[in-house]
Amino acid sequence: MLRGVLTALATPMYQDGTIDFDSLTSLVLFQNKNRVDGLVVAGSTGEGSLLTVEEKIAVVSHVIKINKGSAKIIIAFNDIATNFAVDFTKKLNDIEGIDYYMATTPAYIRPTQEGLYQHFKAIAKTSRRPIILYNIPSRTACDLDNATILRLALDYPNIVGIKDATANIARACDLFQRRRANFAVYSGDDKTSSDFVLEGGDGVVSVASNLFPGQFKSLIDNALSGNKLLVTKINDSLSGLYNTLPMETNPVALKWGLTFMDVIKHNMVRLPLLPLSGLSQEYIKLELMDIKCKK
Repeated sequence: MLRGVLTALATPMYQDGTIDFDSLTSLVLFQNKNRVDGLVVAGSTGEGSLLTVEEKIAVVSHVIKINKGSAKIIIAFNDIATNFAVDFTKKLNDIEGIDYYMATTPAYIRPTQEGLYQHFKAIAKTSRRPIILYNIPSRTACDLDNATILRLALDYPNIVGIKDATANIARACDLFQRRRANFAVYSGDDKTSSDFVLEGGDGVVSVASNLFPGQFKSLIDNALSGNKLLVTKINDSLSGLYNTLPMETNPVALKWGLTFMDVIKHNMVRLPLLPLSGLSQEYIKLELMDIKCKK
């Protein structure tokens, strides 16, 4: 079972919107240096919905090359149509070096629970790799019930986990108690991730670990070992970041922060997203400087 910190990688871009592979190299090496456990490519933070299929494949191929087996590689996809998700799965099956797929609930169309079951069933039957489900109702207007998650995990052994971005600890605890052995449950919310893990979760798919992978590695490792005092201390030191990163739609503030911290070269995001506003820049700059001083 994969446990720990899985960084939801940003996708660096030049000012013209093309992929900045040099900055992507720097970001991956920064994560590797701090021993994160996994790298999630082309997810929400990676602007996956704004990348073409060809770009997603180019990005994950580059990450695999730079990573050299240091962290597990997870590629996310968020296709609305089941046949699109199946076609993309077939393409990914031919790429060496991917360890997991992360399949998001389809946005906008609001399927029933049975429709969601059939969607993920089709992906699972096509996949040659283990699958992590991804439930993020705030973005998709679609919520994968615990009962459906458990049914999928029971029927398809290659469905091995879920990223739960609901920030609902009580709901997660129900899943912890009822899941099958070796089914991983990851937090998709940085702010509540340490409590999530202390209650029985297996790790976090983190946005903020792009910026501070070492602190997040320490936070989650200590949560997994039950060291509540140290968890509280580390989490408190990051609390301001939890409030500033969501000031504008992810990954707008994150990319600005990565540029400010000299991890990537540009804070470019793709339309309809816009670069971080001046007022928000001042807030996040203060938080980043404060965290750097506490290190």
